[in-house]
Amino acid sequence: MRQTDSRPLVAPLPAPSMTLDGRFRCFTPRQVLAAFLVLIAVVPLVLPEFYVTLLNYIGLYAMVALGLVLLTGVGGLTSFGQAAFVGLGAYTTAVLTTSTDLPGWLAWAGGSPWLALGVGLLITALVALLVGSLTLRLSGHFLPLGTIAWGISLYFLFGTMDILGGHTGMSGIPPISIFGWQLDEGHEIYYLIWIFLLAAALTTQNLLDSREGRAIRALKGGMVMAEAMGVNTSRSRMIIFVIAALHAAASGWLYAHMQRFVNPTPFGVHIGIEYLFMAVVGGAGQVWGAIVGAGAITIMKQWLQDVLPAVLGATGNFEVIVFGLLMVLILHRARDGIWPWLARLVPVRGNQIEIDHAAAALPRREMPTRGEVILEARNVTRRFGGLVANNDMSLHVEAGEILALIGPNGAGKSTMFNQLSGVDTPTSGEVLFRGKSIAGHESREIAHLGMSRTFQHVKLLPKMSVLENVAIGAHLRGNRGVIPSAWRLDRAEEARLLAEAARQIERVGLGSHMHDEAGSLALGQQRILEIARALASDPCLLLLDEPAAGLRLKEKQTLGDLLRKLRAEGMAILLVEHDMDFVMGLVDRVVVMEFGQKIAEGLPEDVQKNPAVLEAYLGGVE
Repeated sequence: MRQTDSRPLVAPLPAPSMTLDGRFRCFTPRQVLAAFLVLIAVVPLVLPEFYVTLLNYIGLYAMVALGLVLLTGVGGLTSFGQAAFVGLGAYTTAVLTTSTDLPGWLAWAGGSPWLALGVGLLITALVALLVGSLTLRLSGHFLPLGTIAWGISLYFLFGTMDILGGHTGMSGIPPISIFGWQLDEGHEIYYLIWIFLLAAALTTQNLLDSREGRAIRALKGGMVMAEAMGVNTSRSRMIIFVIAALHAAASGWLYAHMQRFVNPTPFGVHIGIEYLFMAVVGGAGQVWGAIVGAGAITIMKQWLQDVLPAVLGATGNFEVIVFGLLMVLILHRARDGIWPWLARLVPVRGNQIEIDHAAAALPRREMPTRGEVILEARNVTRRFGGLVANNDMSLHVEAGEILALIGPNGAGKSTMFNQLSGVDTPTSGEVLFRGKSIAGHESREIAHLGMSRTFQHVKLLPKMSVLENVAIGAHLRGNRGVIPSAWRLDRAEEARLLAEAARQIERVGLGSHMHDEAGSLALGQQRILEIARALASDPCLLLLDEPAAGLRLKEKQTLGDLLRKLRAEGMAILLVEHDMDFVMGLVDRVVVMEFGQKIAEGLPEDVQKNPAVLEAYLGGVE
């Protein structure tokens, strides 16, 4: 099992033993996982029923928190409405297993908890798709407010529908049965709850360690970057929203058959806030932190309810007040959650991602012949209200050449760059890539055609390894989806993608940093890393936005050598840059802009002598 973002894969154990030389022994992830499974298996055999019931609730809560780890911690989407999805799963099974007058088209699922689980998951997925299609269009503070809105709506729906028992609720829910064995006691359903939880945790970890998972993790690196690498960010956001909803619905199904009774109270927004607390307190970006967070908050609440009334009296909600204060303290002292702190207590040997250099190479696109026009802008104008950022701009880039787009600050270079790369759409004019109009097309569509780019301000995922950052660039060259990734049926394709990423890293000279965290590299190396990521998409045109900015002389020389090598291989390169010394000694042609217009175009030595260029840069000609 591979490890991602340097996070251990399993729950912590007691302090590790020491070797004969006095050093702590590192455990392997498999050893820790095996020990944790043994612990989970033995617990109900030795603990009183009360603690087994407490562990059942921890398992149920952890399933919901696990979805929020994926949704909020990894994907950056805050949701306060997950409790409503728990209620959806609980009420679906309650209706199907207790009603005697189901409609004919649904009668086949009546009376069976297992069939009710399938129907509940299907209904939840459909509701999540509907709610997500509306909610995920929002951004900023509007997104969490939207989740509160639909969470409240579903909560009141549960309490007002007569078929659901109103606020009184529904009773008589039968226990789950497995081969005739009824799980009607806490210690009996315990194993089923934890099997569900561990299966969800392991499949979620598998998903994150895959092509689809890298796309999900790229959401936090910026939507523009992810789209430029061929990631359909809307699809990735919807995927994690639906998965989080399905985790919650499965928890609700188990809850209903454990309690044998449901009413709306456990499915309100206030409980949704507690679920979010569990994910954050455990470690919002850590899969196994969901279990830690659920355990910490559940035990803390139980302890406060037992201790505070005896100390402060039975009147008043002192446990709520103290709980809130403790949450603030934990969030202040452990902003990354409890899991990273616990993980340091048990050294787990990190599994370096294995690269199969013998894996079959990915298919390559047919490169254009040298001299062929790859990119052409015709009379591009971009207006922002009364401001004309680009005015009747025309340029072209040929295969096997480096074209520089230069100009003083405010000349409109970045705006023009955005028109060419699909980030923005021209007000008028036309942009052709390999003869096809791309104006108005999404960045990911353009990336599939063979255009890739870097960014003026480096956009990497600093906690991910260099290898995984570059593998994001190869995303569009794979096609295995969520289910194969979750169950590790994508290993052949994954090996090819990682091998391609490794080849591009070696190609740009960063081989010795293959497994380092991207955030640990120097700025110059990070810019080279961005180029490697762009090359992993197998482009025929590279757009480089100020790649030499902030680099030292030696780093600029290294970058120049790399670009010359790419040009010799037939790559077309469009370079936006401020550093004239770097540009003039490297490029084949130069286009100069001022006030949104082209004022000069030609060979570097000719442009340097152009009076209009000297005027723009120096304010006059001597």
